[in-house]
Amino acid sequence: MISLVFASANAHKVAELRQLMADLPIELLSLSDINWSTDIPETADTLEGNAYLKAKTIADNTQMACFADDTGLEVEALGGRPGVYSARYAGEPTNSDKNRQKLLQEMAGKINRRARFRTSICLIMNGKTHYFEGEVLGEILQQEQGEGGFGYDALFRPDGYTHSFAAMDPALKNSISHRGRAVQKMLSGLSELLLR
Repeated sequence: MISLVFASANAHKVAELRQLMADLPIELLSLSDINWSTDIPETADTLEGNAYLKAKTIADNTQMACFADDTGLEVEALGGRPGVYSARYAGEPTNSDKNRQKLLQEMAGKINRRARFRTSICLIMNGKTHYFEGEVLGEILQQEQGEGGFGYDALFRPDGYTHSFAAMDPALKNSISHRGRAVQKMLSGLSELLLR
C-alpha cells in the first residue's frame, strides 16, 4: 500500500478519485487528511502549469508522492473560453452556479455548441514529474439537466449520450469523463513505476 496525496480541497473530486482507485493498493489522501489548509494560487496560464504548481507545492512541503489536476471547459464558439479560468469564470470567490449562468448567457443564440472538457494531471513521485491528460468531446446544452455532478456537469452532454454528466450514473460518468481518462492513464503509469 502506498500513500498518495491528491492536492485538492474539492470534496467532489476526492470522492470521484477514491471511487476510481477503490481496487488499487493506494491510500488516497486529500489535503484535509494531511491538515493542509493554505490556499495554493493557480497563477499559470495553462492547465498543465496549474497542476504542476499545486503538486510541486505539496510535494516540496510534505516530501510525499503527490498529484494534482486542473480541468478546463473549452467552448468552440467562445474561442476556447472559459478554459484555464473555468473555476473562476464569473469571478472570485468561485461559484459554480454563477459560472454556469455566465456560460449560458454567453452561449445565448449561438448555433455552434461544440465543447470539450480537458484535464491535466501532474504526478510528482520519487523526485520525478509526470503528466497525464484526458479529454471528452461534447456540446453545451441550452439549459441545465440533472442534479448530480458539479461545476459545469449540468450543461455538458458528452458525444454519444443523451444525458448531461449531471444526469448520468456517477460510475458511468467516471468511466468516460476527462478526469476519469486522465486518471486511468496515471494509474497505468503508476503501475509501471511501482513495478520497476
